[in-house]
Order: sequence, then C-alpha cells, then structure tokens
Amino acid sequence: MATSTDSLAALMPRIADGDREALRQLYEATSSKLFGVCLRILADREESEDVLQEVYVTIWRRADRFDAARASVMTWIATIARNRAIDRLRARGPMARAEPVEELEIADESQVGAEALLSAADDRARLAACLGELDERTQTVIRTAFFEGVTYDALARRMETPLGTVKSWIRRGLAKLRGCLEQ
Repeated sequence: MATSTDSLAALMPRIADGDREALRQLYEATSSKLFGVCLRILADREESEDVLQEVYVTIWRRADRFDAARASVMTWIATIARNRAIDRLRARGPMARAEPVEELEIADESQVGAEALLSAADDRARLAACLGELDERTQTVIRTAFFEGVTYDALARRMETPLGTVKSWIRRGLAKLRGCLEQ
C-alpha cells in the first residue's frame, strides 16, 4: 500500500494509463481521509459514501491532469473531495439544511412586534447602504461569496483571478462593511 507522498505521486501516471491496481492502492492509502472530508461537510454517512465513490471516479478520469509541481496528490484529491461534497450539499437546496418541522419550536406570529419588524428592516437597509458604498468589484465578490454561497476558490476561477487576490478583496471589503455598520 502506498502512503508516502512520493509513492502516491508515482501512482498517478499509472492511474492515468488505466492501471486499476494503482487506483486500488491510492484508494487504500487515502479513502479514510477523503471520507472524513466528505462526512465533515455533508454530515451524512450514506451521502458521504456516494460522494467518495464519485471522487475516485473523477480521479480515475482526470489522473492525467494531476501536476506534482502544483500540489501534492493528497492536496489534489482532497480538493476534489471537498468540491464534490460542497456540490452535493448545494444540490440539496437551502431547505435541506433546515430542521424538520416536527423539531422546531414555532413561535406564535402574533408575538412578533412592530418594533422587531422595523429593526430587521432597518438592519437590511443599513447593510444595503453600506454595501452600496463599496466599489462594484468588492460588492460583487462579497455578494457572490456570502449571499450565493460560492466558495472563494470557485469565485476566483469564475473571475479568472488568483485565489489570494479574491480573498484580499473580500477581507478588505468586509473590514469596510464592519466599519460602516458600526457607525
């Protein structure tokens, strides 16, 4: 069983050439870690097992794209696992993360006072006004990352911009937003 970084990297060209034994060795060496990545994101054992299978199918199909100069095998395959798990989570839709109705304590709507409604509306208005003070690019990255749930990595690819640059834009934008909202 391959476990060192060098031996994992040596498996990749073999997998790209269609060597099933190399894929089996990679699976034995890495599946528990990748399953942990999937389970941490999805919090569902059965779905994590399904995603893990998809991950190894992806590795089988894309092994020729692995570049040892850019990342280690573990980093490359863990990224695939993370992205597949996030895709599965998003495919569930927003209601999938909600608690079942039977477990919720539902407050009587007549108890929601006008003051609470005005406060929530005021908060939304202040956030919109503060977002409006940011430049267009910063508004776009913050809205996309936080309101649409797009990962920083996917956002960087979408904008054809280095990941570090996108993170810096978001970090600076959030600092400006915080300052504006605290006024």
